Amino acid sequence: MAEISESLARFAAAMPKAELHVHLEGSIQPATLLQLARRRRVELPADDEDGLRRWFRFRDFEHFVHIYLTCCRCLRDPEDFQLVLEEFLVGQQRQNVLYSEVHFTIGTHLANGVNGGEVAEALAETLDDAWERHGVIARLIPDIVRDVGPARADQTLEWALAGRGRGVVALGLSGFESSPDEPFREHFRTARAAGLHCVAHAGEHEGPESIRSALEICDAERIGHGIRAVDDPELVADLARREIPLEICPTSNVRLGAVAEPRLHPFDDLRRAGAVVTVN
Repeated sequence: MAEISESLARFAAAMPKAELHVHLEGSIQPATLLQLARRRRVELPADDEDGLRRWFRFRDFEHFVHIYLTCCRCLRDPEDFQLVLEEFLVGQQRQNVLYSEVHFTIGTHLANGVNGGEVAEALAETLDDAWERHGVIARLIPDIVRDVGPARADQTLEWALAGRGRGVVALGLSGFESSPDEPFREHFRTARAAGLHCVAHAGEHEGPESIRSALEICDAERIGHGIRAVDDPELVADLARREIPLEICPTSNVRLGAVAEPRLHPFDDLRRAGAVVTVN
């Protein structure tokens, strides 16, 4: 069994891959977070890498959000964002992930006082050099956060539209799925009319109704997570018929409590039912 596992690991590592669901802020490594926190004088609950790894063991989605927002407070100047993106690209190269679409919650950073134009320029510069420096390609999906209101969504849409042709490929939707999607209908309509794609987190912590809402209100072309579709066979059949991919993140689903343990993950059930599934 060990030989099979090692062989499979080598095969997976060598395979050219694409990643469709990853968050830039969530990719920060412990050593880099310590560096950024010291630079920006942000107090963390630990002052070494092992302590941060223990902190990163999420108890639930609320705990995850708290950690996520703390990481965001450590990103202030353009060079901070460049450092994180550059480190992410190196990691993707190491894993032979040749293409990535990366969620980026610009609205949170704008609320923290960053200069959106300077950040956009810094990220675009790093993305422009990604293939030459690392042999990988990455694109950005600025995402609206459901539970912070339309004003922040307006800023996110504006930033996304300004970034067309400079690395931005879609408008996304994230945050607590229990918050309504309806306030953002026009944001997605505007983005789509301007040539951006539309994607949405749904069906991870809430049921099939959250997926139906993302499809109807956001006209989502892909669903982030979407694992709760398994609770509604008609929805799964509709997703399969429309060939709408589910961006499934098995490790994240377990660590955030959406699935109790790996053997209970519905990935294979969805695949066997004909849904388009991806691993992220």
